[in-house]
Amino acid sequence: MIRVLLVDDQPLVRAGLGLILRSQPDMQVVGECGDGDQVPAAVAAHRPDVICMDVKMPGVSGVEATRRVRAAGGPPVCVLTTFGEEDVLWSAVDAGAAGFELKSATPENLIEAVRTVAAGGTWIDGTLLGPMLATFRKLRQPRSGSGDSRVAALTERELEVLRLMARGASNREIADGLFLAETTVKTHVGAVFSKLGARDRAAAIVMAYDAGVVQPRG
Repeated sequence: MIRVLLVDDQPLVRAGLGLILRSQPDMQVVGECGDGDQVPAAVAAHRPDVICMDVKMPGVSGVEATRRVRAAGGPPVCVLTTFGEEDVLWSAVDAGAAGFELKSATPENLIEAVRTVAAGGTWIDGTLLGPMLATFRKLRQPRSGSGDSRVAALTERELEVLRLMARGASNREIADGLFLAETTVKTHVGAVFSKLGARDRAAAIVMAYDAGVVQPRG
């Protein structure tokens, strides 16, 4: 059973999200919050497997709440956003969010995003990819070597792992797909992060899209 915590300042939005997620036999909404400052206590009380987090709230924002949760070793976060909030997407990546989905997404996409993030994968809605790449290109700092050259430094096996990561696969799913031990996959993932200079899966995946080694979901 996937235990979900819903965080959104609008009760009607929380009600709609809850209705969708509760319709799934493998999902349980264990708690709700109306502001980011309530999240740490809710995580401690309900021990969710994943948090669906509104990215912008009038009190403590979803970005800051995500940063606090991830810094404390809390569950993975799938942030929910709307068109026109592109400015906060890379901040959410930097905060450690693992999923990025539109509030206008279909129920099927929302469910898949939650399942993917809860399993340890990363989910990026294809509609959000363009704005995320634009922000990444604008904000990235000059480094020794371009993004393309850093991707070129990856081995063939590391590229395979990166492509599967970009499809939302968890370490266990990558291990099964490539017939590797999960510990070996973790080593490859760590090498990918190191060579790309990425702090987590979401950042590595955005860099992979930027370099063209993976393509948006069709």
